[in-house]
Amino acid sequence: MKIKVLLIAIGFSIGVFGAYAQKGVDNGTQFGSGEDSVRCITNISLFVPYAKAKNYADAYPFWKIVYEECPAATKDIYLYGVQIVGWQIGNETDPAKKSALVDDLMAVYDKRVKYFGNDPRYGTDWIISRKAQDYIQYMGDKVDPKVLYGWLKPVLEQFGEKTEALAVSLYMFSAHQQLLSDPGFKEQYLEDYLKSSAILDTQIAAAQAANSERDIKNLTTYKSAVDNGFVNSGAADCETLQNMYAAKIEDNKTDMEFLRETLALFRRVRCQEIDAYFAASRYVHVNAPTAESAVGLGKQAVRDKDYNTAITYFEEAATLDTDPNSIADDYYMIALLMFEQNNYSRSRQYALKAIENNPNYGSPYLLIGKMYAATAKSVYPNDGVMARVVYNTAIDKFEKGRQVDSTVAEEANSLISAYRAHLPSTEEIFMHPDLEKGKTITIGGWINERTIVR
Repeated sequence: MKIKVLLIAIGFSIGVFGAYAQKGVDNGTQFGSGEDSVRCITNISLFVPYAKAKNYADAYPFWKIVYEECPAATKDIYLYGVQIVGWQIGNETDPAKKSALVDDLMAVYDKRVKYFGNDPRYGTDWIISRKAQDYIQYMGDKVDPKVLYGWLKPVLEQFGEKTEALAVSLYMFSAHQQLLSDPGFKEQYLEDYLKSSAILDTQIAAAQAANSERDIKNLTTYKSAVDNGFVNSGAADCETLQNMYAAKIEDNKTDMEFLRETLALFRRVRCQEIDAYFAASRYVHVNAPTAESAVGLGKQAVRDKDYNTAITYFEEAATLDTDPNSIADDYYMIALLMFEQNNYSRSRQYALKAIENNPNYGSPYLLIGKMYAATAKSVYPNDGVMARVVYNTAIDKFEKGRQVDSTVAEEANSLISAYRAHLPSTEEIFMHPDLEKGKTITIGGWINERTIVR
């Protein structure tokens, strides 16, 4: 209706203003002026219905006029423009012509940035990310990652934490592709990853605060792809990180944001046994202790075989942690250290604390089972048959660990097979007055658990 009214108005005044006709592309107005504005609005009214009906052949000549003469007239020029040019690409068989059409498509995106890049919802970052996506689709194996990188790097620099998530993901794709062809790109790739990861982490936190399940799901998908690409890139080997970050950590030892990001990076790529990780942990712990820094100092103490100090730090980590799974890991580390010192009763206490925080954690169950098996003879020092009956309690734990956590199934199966082979024979059980296959009995000593005789 608005277009019709405008057409009528311009029609009435064309005789007066015809001499002042000028295209919108020339005078910077939305539709141009005089006869050219009528021409612009008329062609908009002609190409849009055809494009909506996906009749791109008939839409094209009218769209082309609007695209060239009044590019600021409406976003429809670009919404349908990518469809029209995409249709042309799909129907072109000559490689040279198809390549030229891909260039034309990229130009459509560039022109949209020029005239509608300030759109509050679909601005420059959104437009460039779709440009990059189409470039990858149409170029296939001929994609030039440096071209993609050149488009996307300024976008992240301009928009920072507000950058469209797709743009962040494609930026890391382009960085990764450059790394594959140029090992010297490694340090830049690491910097790009840290920047991109921080952007997505911020956006995920905002989505969580807003309780937006859809955004959380989409952003988490992007973040997982970026993280997996980084972990599998080969750029994140621990020796490289040690060499890159040792001096940086000393130079930034009071910069908590830098240090925390560094610790998160080391954790993500499983480089928690290097001096740089320990140094970052120490500086964070001195200024603003976190669970992460306590874990780092605990691991350093383990490396130095200072188990009592390590236990203290892991205890502190458990009190600072808020994630139940992380707390479970802290308690499990203490259980392992207690086990290493043959303090089985205390080790079991911490293993059970780990299970309490994460019921689907199989490793603590396996550790308890190993303790039971290791102490079987001390529980029944004068009865070899009963000592081997204790293995039933160990097998119970191995089976439970396998049941709740498939990641430990292989180790659990191996342990079950090994200890089943050492259970008392049928004849030995028959000769033992207190035993009978299938009977529930209580194993004494520090174990003090009921089990079924196998």
